[in-house]
Amino acid sequence: MKRGLGFTLVELLVVVAVIGILAAIAVPQYSDYVTRSKIAEATATLSEHRVRMEQFFQDNRSYAGACAANTVAPTPTGRYFTYVCSNLSATTYTVTATGVAAEGMNGFVYTINQANARATTGVPAGWATNTNCWVTKKGGVC
Repeated sequence: MKRGLGFTLVELLVVVAVIGILAAIAVPQYSDYVTRSKIAEATATLSEHRVRMEQFFQDNRSYAGACAANTVAPTPTGRYFTYVCSNLSATTYTVTATGVAAEGMNGFVYTINQANARATTGVPAGWATNTNCWVTKKGGVC
């Protein structure tokens, strides 16, 4: 009796099916993981910029004029988000981080203000917004 070498077609199909199932589970999970890691840029930058805004306020007794070049609180920059300061007055400010579409962060919008009120004002489909905190993972849990 001659013994065959190698794999049978059935064994090969089973291996391909197992790899397909693992890929169907792993790829979306990895994609969400990468997105969550990019969100960290926005939340960390907004938190850091809030400290800079408070330092500006201590020096000037006003938020007006902040987010300008050559101040202690220039407008932040980032790779995955663009940052804008708005609502600048003597006692108020809002800093907004908006996701860069080219980096896969289209739809994400985070804000912080002078009262340290953090909000998620925009997210892509499948994510939930929350006006009381920063959503950093699917499901809207803060």
